[in-house]
Amino acid sequence: MKVISYNVNGIRSALSKNWLGWLVNQNADVVCLQEIKANVDQLDVSLFAEAGFPYCYFHSAQKKGYSGVAIFSKIKPDHVEIGCGKDIYDYEGRVLRVDFAAVSVMSVYHPSGSSGDMRQMFKMGWLSDFQHYIDHLKKRRPNLVICGDYNICHHPIDIHDPKGNAKNSGFLPEEREWLGKFLESGFIDSFRHFHQEPHQYTWWTFRAGARGNNKGWRIDYCMVSKNLEQNLEAAAIYSDGVHSDHCGLSVSLKLG
Repeated sequence: MKVISYNVNGIRSALSKNWLGWLVNQNADVVCLQEIKANVDQLDVSLFAEAGFPYCYFHSAQKKGYSGVAIFSKIKPDHVEIGCGKDIYDYEGRVLRVDFAAVSVMSVYHPSGSSGDMRQMFKMGWLSDFQHYIDHLKKRRPNLVICGDYNICHHPIDIHDPKGNAKNSGFLPEEREWLGKFLESGFIDSFRHFHQEPHQYTWWTFRAGARGNNKGWRIDYCMVSKNLEQNLEAAAIYSDGVHSDHCGLSVSLKLG
């Protein structure tokens, strides 16, 4: 199973940049999207079926043009879970899960705290609640692939200017500590499992030619349950895919 994750920063915008054509060439089985910024009635879902994804699920934010996640699949899931059961987060469309026999795949959009102290507090509350949610979920669904925009760089290697960003949301000590503890709770950062080289990023600000100069942040992850370690086959970042301020990434697993 090959799973792609992509924060498209507006699915309609990405579609206008031939994102769907790019996606077809990647030969993914499941696609996790974040920040879709659209409701299903604003999309021509038949386009996704024609591209090979007959099973499409959406969890849009109540606020129009904001947040939202989606999952496209070539395989029919056994179960689809929309939201995490907390209205404060589900109102913003941040969690979507599909269950298959061997594995559950999640598309998650963690909040950003960059707009101010209130949203940073919201983000830290979310991180605590999300850990509890996953701790309970993995008792029922132990084989998890949690893809999405985590809005956190873990280590200095994951950000172009660690010293200059040390006090910025997304690289704060408490955020990085949370991410480390999340991994210790039973997950693998699939990209770093295969790749240790620097300058590998998934997001670049639109300002000051950051992408052209590769001044980026690695804030998107495909996290995989540790008990699936032997099933891991490959992971990649697709920095050549220019349909958003983020780029796509993937993890491939061999499932019996």
